[in-house]
Amino acid sequence: MRQTLVICKPDAVERGLVGEILGRFERKGLTVAALEHRTIDRDTAERHYSEHAGKPFYEPLLDFITRSSSVVIVLEGPADAGGDVFAVVRTLMGATNPATAAPGTIRGDYGLSPTENLVHGSDSEASAQREIALFFPSVVSSNNKVGS
Repeated sequence: MRQTLVICKPDAVERGLVGEILGRFERKGLTVAALEHRTIDRDTAERHYSEHAGKPFYEPLLDFITRSSSVVIVLEGPADAGGDVFAVVRTLMGATNPATAAPGTIRGDYGLSPTENLVHGSDSEASAQREIALFFPSVVSSNNKVGS
C-alpha cells in the first residue's frame, strides 16, 4: 500500500463537504489509514507550506488554513497496478483554480475560489512522507508503509 496526505480545508468543513469529498476517494478504492478533525495551528501551517514562504499568497494561505477546523486524512492505495496514489488523489481534486478544474472533479464541482479550493493532496512520495510525519507522527513511527 502507498500512503498520501489529504486535507479537507476550512472551506470544505464550513460548507459541509467533507463527507462528499471523502466519499469520492473511497469510491475510487482508496482507504482511510488515519483521520483527524482539527484546527491547524500556525506553526504546523508554516512548516506544511514552507516552500511558499516569501510568496505573495503565503500569509493569506496561512490565515486561511488556520482560521477554523480542517479534516486531515492519510489515504492508502494499492502499490500494484501503477500504485500512483498521488496522481489518483490529485486527479480527483482537479486543477487548483476551480474555474479551470474539470467537471466531475472536487474543485470543478464544488470549488469557488483559487485561494479557498477545498482540498490539499500530497504531490509526490517525498511530500507525502514529510506531510504525514508532520500531521501524524504516530502513523509514521508505527507504520513503515508510507510510500512503500
